[in-house]
Amino acid sequence: MDNLAYEEKYNIEDYRVWEGDWELIYGDAYAMAPSPMYGHQFVNGKIFRQLDEKLDNCLLCSAVIEMDVEISSDTVVRPDSMVICYEPTNKLTKTPEIVFEVVSKSSAKRDEILKFELYQNEGVKYYILVYPDSKKAKVYKLIDFRFEKIGDFYDEVYSFDTKYCKIDFDFNFIWRK
Repeated sequence: MDNLAYEEKYNIEDYRVWEGDWELIYGDAYAMAPSPMYGHQFVNGKIFRQLDEKLDNCLLCSAVIEMDVEISSDTVVRPDSMVICYEPTNKLTKTPEIVFEVVSKSSAKRDEILKFELYQNEGVKYYILVYPDSKKAKVYKLIDFRFEKIGDFYDEVYSFDTKYCKIDFDFNFIWRK
């Protein structure tokens, strides 16, 4: 008998009935870590708060925190914080303009490799990897269909340009208590 390699692939219908917190990327299931640690939640809260406040005068863009984005029939992710520039229905199904992922030891490879590629392929304009332990954020911008690193940010301000708004984001703010 031949030894056939078998790999289980899932789709969005499978995903919708799972219990617990999961992400589905290219048909592969990834369990999300139990409730994030305080440092992760603190930094993510500060990211969302700043994005939300900076978008008060933008009529088309809004900040979203930890909500599923249905990319395709085999991919559903839950970025930590993001900016969308459309009026969603109950689900998020269009590509966000900006995605922030707060990186922990358990999520590092997924955030730095798998999601990096996914967000690049989906046309996310900015991808920011945030490292609370080192108080550093790596900012990538989509240029000619590829993410190019803009730089490492600690306490600087960077201006994100979306389709409709400009966000002067203060990285120092997200580390302060």
